Amino acid sequence: MNTEDVQDPGSGAHGGTADLVNPEPGVVTVWSDIGCPWASQTLHTLRAAIRRNREEVLIDHRVFPLELFNGRPTPKLLLDVELAALAGAAPELGWLPWTAPDWSYPVTTLPAMEAVQAAKAPEVGGLCGSDQLDAALRRAWYVDSLCISTPGVILETAKACDLVDEDVLADRIARGAGRAEVYRQWDTAAGPEVRGSPHVFTRTEGVHNPGVSYRWTVSPGEGYLWVDGLDRSWADPLIASATGKA
Repeated sequence: MNTEDVQDPGSGAHGGTADLVNPEPGVVTVWSDIGCPWASQTLHTLRAAIRRNREEVLIDHRVFPLELFNGRPTPKLLLDVELAALAGAAPELGWLPWTAPDWSYPVTTLPAMEAVQAAKAPEVGGLCGSDQLDAALRRAWYVDSLCISTPGVILETAKACDLVDEDVLADRIARGAGRAEVYRQWDTAAGPEVRGSPHVFTRTEGVHNPGVSYRWTVSPGEGYLWVDGLDRSWADPLIASATGKA
């Protein structure tokens, strides 16, 4: 989702470079909301490119929490239109319409994003486990129609991730792990460097919502969305930048 979707950018003192970008070589920092279809499409492209290039590249997930910026959950009507347009433009995503009862639709993405942050701890899974959990939670929503707002669904999803220690994650979640990180990253995301969800950074460059060309028939949330094209050529140079091969 673009910065135009954000109604209140918030305020606060922003940290240094490490707060914005993981400075380690071979790491791509991705700012996003786990409920943002644009971000999920970007991550799908990035992960596919990492596998294709056979590079040892890690993804460090940072939070761009739309509901905190906007002071409300992202409306299902808006998400349904975005999901349908992107799923039609990129059927390989495998996304399906929401089939569970409407009352079970996720009303918040914060617990899921907190769990992804908590999973970064080495004893849980590190960056590899955190990324695997992020991908699994997005699939749980976009394919399996599961309410990723609830701890039970989050931990059941984590149980299927072989890189994540679900028991340690459950203990960390019970002690509030991930909550402080989400709010600290929200403060950084309110700065001018992060333009929206998704924004992808390496140590030397950054790109917002890469490769997507689209238009609305009328104002976002009121009309239909048309995806003119998905250009995935951005991913290979970005991986080269992350590994120092650019």
